[in-house]
Amino acid sequence: MIKTIFSLMLVFFTLSFGFGQDKSQQLNEIIKEWAAPNHFPDHVILSATSDPARSIAINWRTHADNKVGYVQIAPAGPGPDFRENSKTHTAKRTLINSANATPDGFESSFFEVQIESLSPNTLYAYRVGNDDFKSEWHQFTTANDQTAPLSFLYVGDAQNFILELWSRVIRNAYKKAPEADFFIHAGDLVNNAHDESEWNEWFDAGGFIHSEIPAIAVPGNHEYRSMDSNTPKGERVLSMQWNAQFGLPNNGPEELLETCYFIDYPDLKVIGLNSNRDIELQAGWLKKVLEENDKKWTVVTYHHPVFSASRGRDNEELRKHWKPIFDQYGVDLALQGHDHSYARGAVYENPIAVDNITEEKYVVGPVYVVSVSGGKMYSLSESGWGEFGATKEKTGERTQLFQHITIDENRLIYKSFTATGEMFDRFELEKTKGKNRFID
Repeated sequence: MIKTIFSLMLVFFTLSFGFGQDKSQQLNEIIKEWAAPNHFPDHVILSATSDPARSIAINWRTHADNKVGYVQIAPAGPGPDFRENSKTHTAKRTLINSANATPDGFESSFFEVQIESLSPNTLYAYRVGNDDFKSEWHQFTTANDQTAPLSFLYVGDAQNFILELWSRVIRNAYKKAPEADFFIHAGDLVNNAHDESEWNEWFDAGGFIHSEIPAIAVPGNHEYRSMDSNTPKGERVLSMQWNAQFGLPNNGPEELLETCYFIDYPDLKVIGLNSNRDIELQAGWLKKVLEENDKKWTVVTYHHPVFSASRGRDNEELRKHWKPIFDQYGVDLALQGHDHSYARGAVYENPIAVDNITEEKYVVGPVYVVSVSGGKMYSLSESGWGEFGATKEKTGERTQLFQHITIDENRLIYKSFTATGEMFDRFELEKTKGKNRFID
């Protein structure tokens, strides 16, 4: 904290008074110093595992000189004595050197622990570090292993002005739903895949929220970039920090580990897809996963929309390969990003009934949502989704949003809020006779 405040004071001094011809270089060095880890753990984050009732993934970052890390964890108690029952789990270390991939790069130690055999619906306390440098104690609750109400948060595209503007969205989302079971990030968490200062902004903006609500994240196109900052148009690869800083499931295709996967709750399956590559490969995998799916509700999340919201955008390949599978196996909700605007709609069993409030509306396949949470905005497309057989019902632009979704037995309640907390959109889905009835 002291280093961060000192670094920001130096930035202010630099901007106010300047350092002559070396101003830009010195400013870059100050930002790089601010983004770099020290010996104390930072970027502490939980990731949802395939069985969130009994396991959790914990990741963090420190100075490259730290070669050993561990997690201490125990059922939380009202007083300090819970620490006496803590167990220690040794972490896997990954050394990342981003110096060639981004101008603000450096070497860091990333640590990860996958903890199994936890008790369902239990509040745990944990801290990370080593013998010399430890974090504070954080708390999280494991998922229920029995049917029970569940809720989660979802945002699209933090990407730009992350610490400046996205911070208010994720913090207000937490205020709205502090007991959320998980937090979906639908791609483009940062603007430049390997950029250390942008990832540091993302972690600073969310702060302790990342360490207490498990993340479910999928990569966007901005999580892919050349590994050589001198040739930005070279072969695009996944952010070098991605697999080191998230502990997402490895139950997807081998080529797409931690970017394509599924997570099971008692009544809900969440499927993360990578819309940047291998679309047909994932279609085959997705079909098999859904054939074996026994959950009442299914939510998919990926970055590029099946039905675009903004001008000049279209993702025909996803519509061709993924949408028929969504429809065939009754996926309920598709949470997307990429278009830096808002749109929500669906394909209806009887399109004529959509404008007739006296008739019941039944959804075929998922309700599709495109949303943006960061400060970068695009203009909406004026065309609807009618040419694809879908109805676009709610739109918005130049508005930062977060979403809170609740599932309780046969009902899914969706609410979208602005960064200042006003309700922006709302609908419900009710499962009845094997169909989803849409309720405005």
